[in-house]
Amino acid sequence: METSYYLKALLRKAMFPMPSPHLPSIAVRRALTKLGSDLREARLRRSLPADVIASRAFTTRPTLRRIEAGDPGVGIGIYAAVLQAMGMLDGLGMLADPASDKAGLLLSAEALPERARIKRRKASGQDDG
Repeated sequence: METSYYLKALLRKAMFPMPSPHLPSIAVRRALTKLGSDLREARLRRSLPADVIASRAFTTRPTLRRIEAGDPGVGIGIYAAVLQAMGMLDGLGMLADPASDKAGLLLSAEALPERARIKRRKASGQDDG
């Protein structure tokens, strides 16, 4: 019986492997650490206890602690819920706004043609005569 248990466990592991852990770059870790620190500071400036924010964000205090520490393993949806719980969600939607994408605007401006031409229609092939 025990052999079949281990065999099933090995088969399950082979069929459903765990995702490999992702180690984000130092720049990503620094950005998340700063975001977490800023969120903690914003929470404290508002004099809101961690359990209130966690409750409003439909998460737990340990998860909120992980967010405030900048843990990259926490889903972006939970970060967004915490931002909403503190009334700061509007800034999230503006992060990748095309109007503020300087590099993208520059690249699209460089791709513009030098002059615009009116495209002529092809003749329909019928004679009016």
